[in-house]
Amino acid sequence: MARLNTFSWAGCALAVAGALYATTSASGGAGIDVLMNQAKIVKIARPADTIVIGNPLIADASVQDATTIILTGKGFGVTNLVILDADGSPIVDEQVIVSRHDPRSVRVYRRADVQTLSCTPYCESSYKGDAERTSEAEMSAGQ
Repeated sequence: MARLNTFSWAGCALAVAGALYATTSASGGAGIDVLMNQAKIVKIARPADTIVIGNPLIADASVQDATTIILTGKGFGVTNLVILDADGSPIVDEQVIVSRHDPRSVRVYRRADVQTLSCTPYCESSYKGDAERTSEAEMSAGQ
């Protein structure tokens, strides 16, 4: 569990691919979709005190200010985001769905080997984080 004042923000996520301005209460919703290796802005209704990510290998949360959270997709899968106020009351309790789907990418399968190419506009190997490499190794081992 991390407290608001222990987060530091490196300032690298301002060029976000898309923005979600969520004034979501703890009653729940459809979840928050994030693409892997991209960030999404989440605006909340009340100031946050505590932010918890269920699985930090899937997503990461950075604090811009008390009502603005930056979610970054680190590995594909589903985890959850819980944001509490100073009284411990939930502000947000949502699933975070991180996917690798990108219409500008191509995946080449050679038996157990998978190569992802980013085609914007020319196809070249795309960046893979540790979580994606681990996920692909686990998928290959299960076959």
